[in-house]
Amino acid sequence: MATPKVVIFDVNETLSDLERLGDRFEEVGAPRHLLATWFAATLRDGVALAAAGGYADFREVARGALLPLLGQLAVGDAVDRVLDGIAELPLHADVAPGIRRLREDGLRVATLTNGSAATTSALLGRAGLEGLVERNISVSEVGRWKPAPEPYLFACRELGVPPGEAVLVAVHPWDVDGAQRAGLRGAWLNRTGSPYPDTLMAPDASAADLPELAGVLSS
Repeated sequence: MATPKVVIFDVNETLSDLERLGDRFEEVGAPRHLLATWFAATLRDGVALAAAGGYADFREVARGALLPLLGQLAVGDAVDRVLDGIAELPLHADVAPGIRRLREDGLRVATLTNGSAATTSALLGRAGLEGLVERNISVSEVGRWKPAPEPYLFACRELGVPPGEAVLVAVHPWDVDGAQRAGLRGAWLNRTGSPYPDTLMAPDASAADLPELAGVLSS
């Protein structure tokens, strides 16, 4: 693929290591495996709202998905204890070298998250990367979750580039597909070696880690 002008990163799971949040589940007495169920339910409900033309902030949707999973454990500050852990997550080990490679190669970098822009800024700041990222954009600025087209197109307008000159990088195939349907290019970060769903638009680029993907995007 031709070198894009701007690389836009998804944040949850793409940049942040969500697995660390499993510690919070265990702290409130819940099994660690509920993390995956909760996050999938959060995405389901946020995307369902977008499909129906509605919107709610990430934390509100995440809380609604967590309460039935915790059941009787959802007492006191248990729910907030889990959700507050999102603000303390680390980056995946391949993120810092990948972003630095992109910047060294002259590419602009931004983020687009279904979550909070402030949380993204803090995440990058803890890793010393905030100065390398031009803009942290949240779907709250549009009032629609990805993979609806509005967030992707809004991000391109904010960054001053036509959609075709931006690439969305994500670990989630549905996010890559959504970006491509909105006119952006899509790059799949496949850390797990999973097959890409046949029902979605094939990604324009893919790699097993971010430094490798950065090399593909910069070439």
